[in-house]
Amino acid sequence: AVVAQRAAVQRALSCLLDNATKFDPSGAPIELSVSEAGIAVADRGIGIRESELALVFERFHRSDEARSMAGSGLGLSIVRDVAERHGGKVFARNREGGGAVVGFRLGV
Repeated sequence: AVVAQRAAVQRALSCLLDNATKFDPSGAPIELSVSEAGIAVADRGIGIRESELALVFERFHRSDEARSMAGSGLGLSIVRDVAERHGGKVFARNREGGGAVVGFRLGV
């Protein structure tokens, strides 16, 4: 079991969902997976350049594709901060068939 600050985890989840919605103009369903200590959000959007997978959780990082969109580049850094404050880690990978899977695990 993981003891977590409810508001912080809700904020992290909101950031993940907002991010997936922003980068998936397809209208396809966004998938949310919850495991014992983790949450993953999968979309069918543009995906993440391999060279940027390690950067997406940095404060103010915005890919070339994201610079014309609304936002400040803080959403995924908030996710990382919440995960780390709860002894966890974040992850991001491209999804087979297009899109991305982004999430966090707590207490790992």
